[in-house]
Amino acid sequence: MARILMVVTGADGLTLADGTTHPTGFWAEEVVASHRALREAGIEVDIATPGGVPAPVDPISLDERGGVPQAAGAEFRDYLDAIADELAKPLVLADVAATDYDGVYLPGGHGPMQDLARDADLGRLLADADRTGKIVAALCHGPAGLLSSTGGPNGTFTFAGRRLTVFTDDEEQQGGLKDATPYLVESRLRELGAVVEAGPAWSSTVVVDRNLITGQNPQSSAATAHEVVKSLAARGVA
Repeated sequence: MARILMVVTGADGLTLADGTTHPTGFWAEEVVASHRALREAGIEVDIATPGGVPAPVDPISLDERGGVPQAAGAEFRDYLDAIADELAKPLVLADVAATDYDGVYLPGGHGPMQDLARDADLGRLLADADRTGKIVAALCHGPAGLLSSTGGPNGTFTFAGRRLTVFTDDEEQQGGLKDATPYLVESRLRELGAVVEAGPAWSSTVVVDRNLITGQNPQSSAATAHEVVKSLAARGVA
């Protein structure tokens, strides 16, 4: 059975450019749709966070404040309740190794900008996974976690020159936080040498570059997970 490590943010707040804190966490749809698609494909999914702290859901990702219809919010709550123990007691990120998994999956929410982007353990894990050709998948703000992998020779970025997508600066603007965020993930990735390929705002857009699979936004959640399933099947491990 294939195994995927889902690395979820443990941050329930994002420090904004003005020093105030914006409540956040993981985006419900991204964890729910991804986790469900992987499990339905028969893939074992383990959840890990920095320090093994409980993974907090962004409250607005469950209701109309985040553009989530009431019925969808209820569905997300039900699924999160079903995996509540895994979210409350995740694995400690520092204790896991890429060799134990067939891939690493990073869902978003603004939380990864706070903790995953600068987590040395995640950086090590991603560099090991990429070097050995294992799947590295990231969704929406999840690619902020890729920023942790700047520990190569002379501080080079592991994913420089790679094609990927991410929650865009335009989507950040439309979402209302662009001028307030401490940095823009799309812009930061471009600065480090990633080749960002963006689809229309809020479209389901997935970019596959060998073992690197990325989705642009919450609307891309299921499609991103299905690409991971497809890649695993092509490798004969799903």
